[in-house]
Amino acid sequence: MRLDTKMLCTLAVMSALAFILVALIQIPLVPAAPFLRYEPKDVIIIIAGFIYGPLAAFAIAVIVSFIEMVTVSTTAYWGLLMNIISSTALCCTAAFIYKKKRTLGGALLGLIVGVLFATTIMMMWNYIVVPVFMGVPRAQVVPLLLPAFLPFNLISNSLNAALTLLLYKHVVKVLQVTRMMPPADTEKQKNFNLGIFIAALFVILTCVLWILILRGVF
Repeated sequence: MRLDTKMLCTLAVMSALAFILVALIQIPLVPAAPFLRYEPKDVIIIIAGFIYGPLAAFAIAVIVSFIEMVTVSTTAYWGLLMNIISSTALCCTAAFIYKKKRTLGGALLGLIVGVLFATTIMMMWNYIVVPVFMGVPRAQVVPLLLPAFLPFNLISNSLNAALTLLLYKHVVKVLQVTRMMPPADTEKQKNFNLGIFIAALFVILTCVLWILILRGVF
């Protein structure tokens, strides 16, 4: 990834936007684990990865996670570690696959694999880190893995993937209008069509329904 002044400025703006989303939006999804909060910063990180590649996604993930740790986070270095692992597992995976296949199918495959990979790897890290962070025996955390950690990671990652599909083209257009990035291939832009919009909305509505079920509304 070659860096130039314009790219650095764009990455800085996207890092700032990702942090603003963290500062403004932190939603607890699972009552059994209220310290697990949904943050939409990964949407911006994935979009940056789609535009500039997985290294850009990794850089923003680390920067935003560090700023979050020293400002709004209450989980110190453990939160930093978990945020970096979670964001890079989702965003870098999706960006890497999309870099190899820059089509609608590549974007969808990258997001699906990213969601599954991030969900799986975070289950392992939740098992390792949460007992240390909470100061409880690991046996006390294991019963929460399936009813709390699994749905949280799956829902939050799926929401970020779906929101990426909804917002990607609009973010790219804004960057092009402000001359922060060159015009893209219009034919590739057309691939993000109504079908993807409907599919993304379906994923979001499904996630919202599961959140309501987990919170005992239904």
